[in-house]
Amino acid sequence: MAIEAVKAYFEEYGRADDILEFDVSSATVDLAAQALKVIPARIAKTLSFQSESGCILIVTAGDARVDNSKFKGEFGIKARMLKPEEVLALTGHAVGGVCPFGIKSPAVKVFVDISLKRFETVFPACGSSNSAIELYCNELYEYSQGLKWIDVCKNWQV
Repeated sequence: MAIEAVKAYFEEYGRADDILEFDVSSATVDLAAQALKVIPARIAKTLSFQSESGCILIVTAGDARVDNSKFKGEFGIKARMLKPEEVLALTGHAVGGVCPFGIKSPAVKVFVDISLKRFETVFPACGSSNSAIELYCNELYEYSQGLKWIDVCKNWQV
């Protein structure tokens, strides 16, 4: 089970006990926000895109949308989201619980969007459709082994 892999991953940081599990689904931004009683923008959603070498994961704010021209400018390719079965095969996480934690495949590269930086803490999933963890943005970047802060989203600026 993917959540068990994420818990094992967070053991390295002494944070496994900080993972929250809910009796309700948190598989979408809105459901996660309801379960956590926070605004949807504070949900750190992880989006999966095809790359020439495998997969690009982009962690963005819940209210942000990927801007195709910014994506192409950053990565030099057209934004194409992976199919659910491709996401599972590459990340080990099913859609609804995809997160940037504990991914061992070198074919997966993680990037974190600046849309998250407006919040002190955010809530990414933890490998299941009913889990999350509260992290400071710098912790999210560190724990996800993010390669770079990027600016590829729109519709989030206040």
